[in-house]
Amino acid sequence: MTASPLAPLVVTLFTAALNVGIATADLAGARFVLANSAEVGVPRSWLPRLAALKLAGVAGLLLGLHDSAPRHLGTAAALGLTLLYLGAVGFHLRARVLHNLAFPAFFLGTAASALALTALA
Repeated sequence: MTASPLAPLVVTLFTAALNVGIATADLAGARFVLANSAEVGVPRSWLPRLAALKLAGVAGLLLGLHDSAPRHLGTAAALGLTLLYLGAVGFHLRARVLHNLAFPAFFLGTAASALALTALA
């Protein structure tokens, strides 16, 4: 790992931890995940794929912290997570499910913060 500023490191690790948690909930078929996905029109069969995308983003974020990683790996991973959560917010808006919009918006915010900080680092 490089001697990088603390903020990108903390935000990247926080974003990675959140995404491991929600990907685990997706894979386990947690009740809140199943209820939310049904409410916004996401088929249950998509959940393993969405979890895989989240975990791939986590892997890219974490690998991007190492000196030996390609320069923009972390940035690409953060961009992928940002796009994923933009889609989640879009699904909520399309379905007019606003009572829990804060959750995908929060994940979007963490991914976008990681994107901004890794791009600037």
